[in-house]
Amino acid sequence: MPSFLEAPVAGAYHLLTSLVATLEPFAGAYAAVIAIVMCTLAVRLSLVPLSVRAHRGLKARAELMPQLKQLTERHRDNPDRLQREVAKLQTESGTSLFAGFLPTLAQLPFFWLMYTLFSRTMVAGESNQLISGNLLGAPLGVHWPILTGTPAYVVIAVLLAVVAWFSARLQLRQLDPSATTLSRRLAQLVPFGTLLTAAFVPLAAGLYLLTTTTWTLAERTILQR
Repeated sequence: MPSFLEAPVAGAYHLLTSLVATLEPFAGAYAAVIAIVMCTLAVRLSLVPLSVRAHRGLKARAELMPQLKQLTERHRDNPDRLQREVAKLQTESGTSLFAGFLPTLAQLPFFWLMYTLFSRTMVAGESNQLISGNLLGAPLGVHWPILTGTPAYVVIAVLLAVVAWFSARLQLRQLDPSATTLSRRLAQLVPFGTLLTAAFVPLAAGLYLLTTTTWTLAERTILQR
């Protein structure tokens, strides 16, 4: 890892271990689990303004879709002109068609930190204390053993699947009625990518995925009302 990335990793490590130490008298062996959930919720709470902007961006995209289709048909043989016209349309409407990606992009550094902190035996020049935490007997630093019946992995897998199912239903309702079959199929399948991701990351990162996707589902449901 490049040396300039060690500083944020060390800072996050000391912050998380301090939180775990504070929670241990009350939470015992689950202090690390609760700390991960609390940190994830804190990050998502700080991203609420971006989520609101993203929701507005999605609404703007839906409203501009008829005009975008007209521009595409009119300038399909002139990509440069099409790009200029789309940019002009965005400027005039005061919206960004890519605002919907902002919350996801903003979470990537935190997900990377979570993966790094629970994938290394040594952090900040000392033995990693975080990987000694566990959930239902499964170490937080161990990668997902798909073929085992460890309760922690089964529970998180089932909960991720439930959240993904509801997320897929919500995304289908958001699609434009004229959406293609491929778009609808992707809307149904993409949310289940969290299950695939969780299979290749430490259990702690899987816990993060469960917490953040649950927050996203609740947030989108509230914003659509």
